[in-house]
Formats: sequence, C-alpha cells, structure tokens
Amino acid sequence: MNDDPVDRLIASWDQELPEVLYPSSELTKRILVLSGLLNETTRRVLRDLELTTAEFDVIVSLRRSGTPYRQKPSDLSRSLLLSTGGTSNVTNQLVRRGLVVREPDPADGRGTQIRLTDEGIALAEKAVKASSAAHHELWAGLPDEVVEQATAALRKLQA
Repeated sequence: MNDDPVDRLIASWDQELPEVLYPSSELTKRILVLSGLLNETTRRVLRDLELTTAEFDVIVSLRRSGTPYRQKPSDLSRSLLLSTGGTSNVTNQLVRRGLVVREPDPADGRGTQIRLTDEGIALAEKAVKASSAAHHELWAGLPDEVVEQATAALRKLQA
C-alpha cells in the first residue's frame, strides 16, 4: 500500500467522487500539507522561545526594518496583514515583556512608534535563526537542485 497520504487521498476521491478532482488538486493538497509542516515546525520553535506566532511576526518585522528597529503601528499592521487592534494587542504583550517600547514619533509629534528593546533584538535574532534552521532541516534530505526547481515552480505559480 502507498504510504503517501496525498496519493491515498487523491485515489480515494478518484474512486468515490472523481468530478471533484482537477489537474491542480494534488498540487493544492501537497502545498497545504507542506504548509502545515512548516507551521508546526515554526510553532514548535516559538514555543521553546515562549513566543506566539503573532509576537514573532511583530519582533521579526521590526528587526528586519533595520536600525533603529522601529515602525509606526499602522505600517507594522499593514506589513503583517493584521488589524490595528490586533497589532495593538500584540504590542501590549511585547511591552509587558520588555521586548518593545512605544515612543513618540520623531517625525510626527502626535504619533507613536514601536521600537525593539535590546532584549527584543536579541530574541528576534534568536527566533529567526532557530526557525530558519528548523525549516532548513525539513528539506535536508533533498538535493539543492530539487529545492531550487521547486522554488522556481512555486514562484511561477504565485505570479
């Protein structure tokens, strides 16, 4: 019997309700399975660092923005595809943990910016390194050429 769960799923639908299958059905399911593996790997790393996915997204976005590692809340919300309320809730958690601070916007006296603290910078870097290494480990058995071909194919699909 085939050990590939996607092959089994496609074969089952092919037998039971073949009209639900399209040329893209297997691709879609494989992407969903891989997405689940990547998400679980990320969540496992973040649990070890006592970070939620949303907290990780915020501190990594701030770290990625470059020195002085700060952004306006509205810009941060847009870059993370979070609501302003969601960003505010996550920011409040990060402020309590000492990972970010709110400070006046130097360009707009009425506004504020969110800035990583030194502790936040260190944790963001640790989290990015750990998640990158864990993701790399998922693909460790594949030849570089296969990874490059898959990346190119996904880039075309995304376009």
